[in-house]
Amino acid sequence: MGACYLGRDDYIWILKLAYFHHYDMAKKTAATKSKVKYSKETYTFWYESMLLMRRFEEKAGQLYGQQKIRGFCHLYIGQEACASGAISALTKDDKWITAYRCHAHPLGLGTDPGAIMAELFGKATGTTKGKGGSMHIFDKEKNFMGGHGIVGAQIPMGLGMGFAEKYKGTKNLAICYMGDGAVRQGAFHEALNLAMLYKTPVIFVIENNGYAMGTAVKRSSNVEDLSTLGESYDMPSFAVDGMNVEAVHEAVAEAAERARRGDGPTLLEMRTYRYKGHSMSDPQKYRTKEEVEEYKQRDPVEQVLATIKENNILSEEEIEEIIKGVKQKVLDAVKFAEESPWPDGQDAFKDVYIQEDYPFVME
Repeated sequence: MGACYLGRDDYIWILKLAYFHHYDMAKKTAATKSKVKYSKETYTFWYESMLLMRRFEEKAGQLYGQQKIRGFCHLYIGQEACASGAISALTKDDKWITAYRCHAHPLGLGTDPGAIMAELFGKATGTTKGKGGSMHIFDKEKNFMGGHGIVGAQIPMGLGMGFAEKYKGTKNLAICYMGDGAVRQGAFHEALNLAMLYKTPVIFVIENNGYAMGTAVKRSSNVEDLSTLGESYDMPSFAVDGMNVEAVHEAVAEAAERARRGDGPTLLEMRTYRYKGHSMSDPQKYRTKEEVEEYKQRDPVEQVLATIKENNILSEEEIEEIIKGVKQKVLDAVKFAEESPWPDGQDAFKDVYIQEDYPFVME
């Protein structure tokens, strides 16, 4: 029998076939596991928190269209499981940091929706007193160390937050979110290298929604399986179905256990999808409506609701109560933001230095 030589394209085809088979089996496994594995309280949290994220972002989009929210605004619609599933897997003492698509994480952590909405309005009652806006939500009380506008800037900061916990001798960890576009930054690779070198308790999460700001992963990288990027540093790295909240919870729980026992960081590529554009100004011409609709068939909110209904975890009355409660929270948040005062002009000179009487240079 003669030798058989495979070209580069043949190898790529085989690898892709193996990947999609593995990914399909992972989805089927996640769907099977989602039946009755968790408590009523956990499923209730997932549904209520993701529904709040969804309705809050939908309202933010409407208000942006009315020019009540200005500047940049990046919505999280479609990606809710990436935040909610991680929150249920971690503790209140763990630290959080993310990029500028940052409204949903603090909502899930328990930050007052009114304070977040007021920040989007630029009001003095906002989470950062109206000085940060949509891209810089921050809540120290909830250990949410902010959304960050510079692409990839939060990655070494997330590493530093994890290192601080190790230095202080706690069992806490840091979880650091980023988009698929941010992994092109050099700081990403520097952070992964140091995290493994020092066995830092940090979970790096790539929220891979496929398009970064508007360019498909396959058009910007020779490596499409972003979970493999951690292998260069011997970092445990896994792909996760980011549209399934149970799968996210399990992956983050496993990574947290690894970090707390001193074994260091984990890289998780959460494969998700944003239904809206990169920002409110994005015309989305780089993808088809059919593709968006296809992903909506795997909607994370509808998935968990289906599991709840199929297993009678909540009654129809309880579900309706959650829906009404979420709607009221969003209405109350808007009312609070509308009625809140604008920052005073002198506030521009406050919170700049920790020393309150620092001699500002003023003309």
